Amino acid sequence: MTKPFYAEPILNSPYDVPTRHHALSESGEPLDHPPIEGRRRSKYVAPVPKSRKSKVGEKTQASLDLDQEARDGGSRYNPTPIINEIRGHIASWRSLPNPNDWGVTPVTQRLLQHWRSDSFSGPRPFYCQAEAVETAIWLSEVARKNKQYSHLFRHLEEANQDANPEIFRLALKLATGAGKTTVMAMLIAWQSINAARQPNSTLFSRGFLIVAPGITIKDRLRVLNPSDGNSYYRSRELVPQDMMADLNKAKIAIVNYHVFQRRKAHELNAVGLRLMKGWKGEQIEELETEGQMLQRACGDLLQMKNVAVINDEAHHCYRERPGTHEEDELKGEEKEEAKENNEAARLWISGIEALKRKVGVRAVYDLSATPFFLRGSGYEEGTLFPWVVSDFSLVDAIECGIVKLPRVPVSDNSVNAATPVYRNLWDHIGKKMPKKGAGKSGDLDPHSLPAELQTALYSLYSHYEQEFEAWRKVGIGVPPVFIVVCNNTSSSKLIYEWISGWEREVEGERQTKHQGNLELFRNYDRNGNPLPRMNTLLIDSQQLESGEALDSNFREIAKAEIEQFKREKAERDGAVEAEKVSEAELLREVMNTVGQKGRLGEQVRCVVSVSMLTEGWDANPVTHILGVRAFGTQLLCEQVISRGLRRQSYELNDRGLFNTEYADILGIPFDFATEPQTVVRNPPKPTTRVYALKERSNLSIQFPRVAGYRTELPSDRFSASFGPDSVLTLTPELVGPCTVRLEGLVGEGIDISPDALDDMRTSEVAIRLTKFLIERYLRDGTEDPPYMLYNQVQPITRRWVNECLKLTGGTKAGMLTYAELAEKASELIYQAIVRSAGEEGESVVKAMLDPYNPHGYTDHVSFITTKQTLWETRLSHVNYVVCDSDWEAEFARVVEAHPATISYVKNQALGFEVPYRSGSAPRRYLPDFIIQLADGRGPDDPLNLIVEVKGFRGLDEQIKAETMTNLWVPGVNNLKVYGRWAFAEFRNAFAMEEDYAKLIDMIGLGGKNV
Repeated sequence: MTKPFYAEPILNSPYDVPTRHHALSESGEPLDHPPIEGRRRSKYVAPVPKSRKSKVGEKTQASLDLDQEARDGGSRYNPTPIINEIRGHIASWRSLPNPNDWGVTPVTQRLLQHWRSDSFSGPRPFYCQAEAVETAIWLSEVARKNKQYSHLFRHLEEANQDANPEIFRLALKLATGAGKTTVMAMLIAWQSINAARQPNSTLFSRGFLIVAPGITIKDRLRVLNPSDGNSYYRSRELVPQDMMADLNKAKIAIVNYHVFQRRKAHELNAVGLRLMKGWKGEQIEELETEGQMLQRACGDLLQMKNVAVINDEAHHCYRERPGTHEEDELKGEEKEEAKENNEAARLWISGIEALKRKVGVRAVYDLSATPFFLRGSGYEEGTLFPWVVSDFSLVDAIECGIVKLPRVPVSDNSVNAATPVYRNLWDHIGKKMPKKGAGKSGDLDPHSLPAELQTALYSLYSHYEQEFEAWRKVGIGVPPVFIVVCNNTSSSKLIYEWISGWEREVEGERQTKHQGNLELFRNYDRNGNPLPRMNTLLIDSQQLESGEALDSNFREIAKAEIEQFKREKAERDGAVEAEKVSEAELLREVMNTVGQKGRLGEQVRCVVSVSMLTEGWDANPVTHILGVRAFGTQLLCEQVISRGLRRQSYELNDRGLFNTEYADILGIPFDFATEPQTVVRNPPKPTTRVYALKERSNLSIQFPRVAGYRTELPSDRFSASFGPDSVLTLTPELVGPCTVRLEGLVGEGIDISPDALDDMRTSEVAIRLTKFLIERYLRDGTEDPPYMLYNQVQPITRRWVNECLKLTGGTKAGMLTYAELAEKASELIYQAIVRSAGEEGESVVKAMLDPYNPHGYTDHVSFITTKQTLWETRLSHVNYVVCDSDWEAEFARVVEAHPATISYVKNQALGFEVPYRSGSAPRRYLPDFIIQLADGRGPDDPLNLIVEVKGFRGLDEQIKAETMTNLWVPGVNNLKVYGRWAFAEFRNAFAMEEDYAKLIDMIGLGGKNV
């Protein structure tokens, strides 16, 4: 029988806290056990390389132990109780219902409410993303002020003192594919907007240095610049529109750590250097100073004080433990790799330390899927950074469906092999593969690849063909991607040529010798001519990441590839643009756009990688990975496999979960999720960019951003004008069941109901409502409630109870003493008082605008949607109406067909919100449309009509309509700076055209708001 893990790997919604997890064995393998209720605790293992020599009976590491403790209680495990403790505090803090109890600034409060809301046009932030940011917020704004959490900061300070004596770091651990870039954007928004509105605060900064391990990631992080055309703040709606102006005040520098390398101060040769020294032999500085390096690397940030640093893939940034000789104990490639790791880590952290000395560093946030010390650091490889404060591991991400599920071989028909050959392919072919630099002495024969490797390529490719055909049939538009990860240039060149074809020089002329063994990956046609688009790409990721010029050997290998992409770029962007791009930039652009429609890498099907592609390169369509190199640790296995774990589709199914997606792996001994499964792949929905069209700027609509209302009521007498929207109907759905049957196994059953409320008379209910209304709505600021108004208000509340309260399903009038219902009833009565005063000309309602951003425009709309019901607009500044229902599509048709319509826009990613109260907490309402109408006042004075398209209309919708009619519309109109506004609801889908025409006729005849 299939184990529960494989039958149903996804247990939790990506948007909610995980509530179930799978049972795993001590070796990390799923057990035949039902899912366990509750969230998995955070535990860690320090992966140990398999011993080259072991005695009989000696234990060796078989797999990555993800969660269980070692049987012998050994020191391999590094449980971090601090993470679990902080996680518990965050859960309690997050559950507080009243935002005023959160203990954070108003800006932080607003951002948290926004990120936790469901008002996003596309996917909203995942729970793991919100939790990571909330951890940083809680530590900074809440825990720091409370002595009961001082031990947490002691732990962090001691951890940093040992490893980072000059800086204080916090690490946030998120599995690859869980969206670290989104977390960075949220951190920047939280810090920078708070700093803009509280410039003297010591907690926040407007300056950010974002450090990446290479140019690939650096290029990808452009979306963290608010000015970027695809910035996450707009495209993913991470920041409300009214806060964008403050976000734009941030200064952000995005660099790769290589910029911290001090360069030559001059280009003098030996003769020139002697001349500059002169006869006195004065010392000439040959390297730039620390200040010059920082000026080049950080630019405008040096004009600020106390900037924040964000490290992406932060496991490359550490200072190795002093007094260790671990690097000297290693040999061969392992020693070389450890030396490179330490040099990179030392350079990275030294740059941050130099920045602190220059301008100060307020905070350092580390983001990584694997925040572990690397080999040669002086710490056991895989040891968790002790300053990690938040954790969302790979297995958590799998159970929430955020990443693909990796599958590796579990059995084969090899008789003599102890484990499946393709589980760790290198053990079987390593000695047969060419050594580093072997290709320099001459052209190696691709046909000489080991038989096991060729069979592995054919086997994985055969499955790829099925996937390719399935994607083609459903019209996904880009192909699935197959990647091969190699150990050196010689191996990668051989495999690349075996897959895609190759040319050789014969008597000084290049001639095609082979068209390639894998048809879908060939770069040559049957006649030996290069295809117009390359299907297979050869990449040296280490060379491209440094930003330096390409090595001559690799440039020669990739010569044909470079020329072909240059031609394609010239066709797309023009010859001039193509010539401006260096060879490394060109290949980087191709690599970074694999699987992206309309880009150079759009149709690439196979990537053969020199080096590891351990981070930075993530393409959603990756479905197959082949490892052709040694994998000493499970840490490295996870890093490489992570290149194929980014999901293709982010659509929820009818259960509110993601559908399972898989990445098929050969040659990488990653011992998790190995049981084979037959899957039906659900193709992702196509995406559409919704944005404001520059050529339609004449259709732009401006709207006010209202923060609240100021109402001046007559002080001498009150009256109320009750209407249909003043009615409150109590139902069991609103208050809970009012008749309940209780029965035992035997004997007589009984019915229970809240009959005790029958003793509460109507007059007593009216008295309590009157007191509530005076205290909540008629009080002036913090002054004492004006109880002297009781005799004027009480008759109104009694009349409302008699005329507007409807009881159904056994509900009682006494239920209005419930605080939640008293709030709603008082809101309806207050709205009736405001309406009456307005009708008599005795009250003035004025809207109070957002002091930071008093108005917004349609010009800034830009987001991506996967919804399929789209109305292509003609009279809107925005290219599409994304329809949440067929009603909205019908309304868009009606609006565009009427001659009185000037322009309109769907209120999606627009930032147009209406504050209102429903219950005790303030809320925000997003109406459906804004329409500009010609109502006979001339082109300079159109009527702005706010429209709600609604079928079912509950109490909350009723209060929204009352707020619009009695507060928002008169409040904005009384400002007399945003034109004329009105509000209307359309509740009948089949009479929409008729109702719209009637409304416009009535407006044209001088009618009031509807």
